[in-house]
Amino acid sequence: MQLTIDLPESAVVRLSRLAELTNQPLSELVIQSIAGNLPPAIDTAPAQMQAELLTLQTLSVDRLRQIAQSQIDSDQQERHLALLDRNQEGTLTEAEQQELRDLALAADQLMLKKAHACAILRWLGQPIRDLNQLSP
Repeated sequence: MQLTIDLPESAVVRLSRLAELTNQPLSELVIQSIAGNLPPAIDTAPAQMQAELLTLQTLSVDRLRQIAQSQIDSDQQERHLALLDRNQEGTLTEAEQQELRDLALAADQLMLKKAHACAILRWLGQPIRDLNQLSP
């Protein structure tokens, strides 16, 4: 597909210089720049999370920062660690094994949500270099 756009002169100059310095075609550099700055792809996420991740793109910067800064409840963290220890010992009941799987899934889903929130913040011009920048 072909798309024609008008770029500011300063962007064209920067991209042209970079293309020369890196010995790359200007068109490839433009494509790379656009693709690298898009919000994260939702269709590669687990199906059960896609709607929630898509909703993130409609939230305010403050709300995205709150999500990026969120953590699993400390009681859940402690329970997860205790179950992991007991799992290594091989002493978990079937119910505890399921609880461990559920806690691991919740942690994975939170990390994915946080990563998407950070990526959207970056896309919105709010780069995050360290955790201190997550505070409003």
